[in-house]
Amino acid sequence: MASSTFNPRDGVELSYDETGEGEPILLVHGSALSRAIWRGFGYTRALSQRHRVITMDLRGHGRSGKPYTQGSYAMDVLVADALAVLDAAGAPRAHFGGYSVGARVGFSLAVASPERLLSLTTLGGTFRIQPGSVGQLFFPEYDDALGSGGMPGFVAGWEGRMGRPLDPQTRAAFLANDAAALRAYFRQTEAEPAIAEDRVAAISVPALLLAGTRDTARLEDSRRAAELMPDARVVELPGRDHGTTLFPAQPVLDEWLPFLGR
Repeated sequence: MASSTFNPRDGVELSYDETGEGEPILLVHGSALSRAIWRGFGYTRALSQRHRVITMDLRGHGRSGKPYTQGSYAMDVLVADALAVLDAAGAPRAHFGGYSVGARVGFSLAVASPERLLSLTTLGGTFRIQPGSVGQLFFPEYDDALGSGGMPGFVAGWEGRMGRPLDPQTRAAFLANDAAALRAYFRQTEAEPAIAEDRVAAISVPALLLAGTRDTARLEDSRRAAELMPDARVVELPGRDHGTTLFPAQPVLDEWLPFLGR
């Protein structure tokens, strides 16, 4: 069921869906994607067998509001967005699953409001991001491409960097974005400070940290987070890079579903 709410701090509209019954789980997508990715890859269907699945569009993405100012995408604002969606959905506590920036939202939420989480699952995640990371993840000229060619220019540049076309679901999600909003979002992403390691070490909720063996930086950061956190486990996804973390879904679900069943 499609719904919307607003961040009480700045009034930005937030679009989300709910389906299924059981303990709630909030899923947050990665950069330049949308909540549709969870349904497209089969996660919503699998998780909704035992859970109330809440999927949200981050601000600047999908059907949520798209401010053009960089500060509108600060991590504490994104955390407030997630809490606003949980409140609107009537979920005082929920499991959390996040891919890429969604994982960073999860780490930040676990630090800011641990009482709201039943568990934390990160996919291709990190609690820190270094300057230049967006260019390394996509391609160095991404900002110029967004400015001159919009989303088609961005997609063409990324496909050129990879040497292969994007899968249809990811390509459609990227092309649906607003290029100006995405530029502001990426600039704030580059500027966002890391979460201090002592704060990561204080995250006590059960955590499952998944990353591809070819996503070396995120796998290394997931291992470091697991070393720091008292109840965290790392799962390596053989042969996957950052862009292929989520699919095919079944090997991820083979780890995730039993973890949630704890």
